[in-house]
Amino acid sequence: MTVTDEAILKIKEMILDGRLSAGERLPPEKELSEQLGLSRSSLREAVKALEIIRVLDVRRGDGTYVTSLEPRLLSEAMAFIVDLHQDTSVLELFEVRRILEPAAASIAASRISSDQLALLRASMATVRKDTSVEELVSHDLEFHRIIAHASGNSYLASLLDGLSSGTVRARIWRGLTEERAVARTVDEHAAIVEALARGDSELARALLTVHISGVETWLREAV
Repeated sequence: MTVTDEAILKIKEMILDGRLSAGERLPPEKELSEQLGLSRSSLREAVKALEIIRVLDVRRGDGTYVTSLEPRLLSEAMAFIVDLHQDTSVLELFEVRRILEPAAASIAASRISSDQLALLRASMATVRKDTSVEELVSHDLEFHRIIAHASGNSYLASLLDGLSSGTVRARIWRGLTEERAVARTVDEHAAIVEALARGDSELARALLTVHISGVETWLREAV
């Protein structure tokens, strides 16, 4: 472990154990470096790294603060990282989605509201036989986002939002090259909605797994 990594871990521990709270200002650099037993240069590098991932907010002439640590804020940094790596690791992103999204759907089956079910059905109603690939992918993104938020877990929903943005290119590619992409997506989405409406968590989990695996399998064969 590098000295900078150690500094990052020590600051993280301060946040996790409550010594630093969301929105709170960090002690002055000299004081904090002595408190953590670190050099000031190592501390500066750690602060830079934590600023990039939106954990810290460096305000010139004012000091360094812990951000609000809201899921939405932290997911922005993750989405940026995902975008940087989408060409080389999109299959890995689908693997992670295949693990997390079925779990979100399973939770959502017992928590989804009538308004959220209505939103899912309204989104599906926008898709027709002549729907373009871009419109289909836009619907798909919205559909999955609604389910993730219906889980009631804001951290899981934000994480999935970031992951989903990194697979857009592959989904468009599939839509352009695979026959019946629109019909298949609509059919699978319809089955998922009905499982959620019935509160069938296991069926919702299974259908989401199959749904995401279809794109993942196609991509493995295409690359």
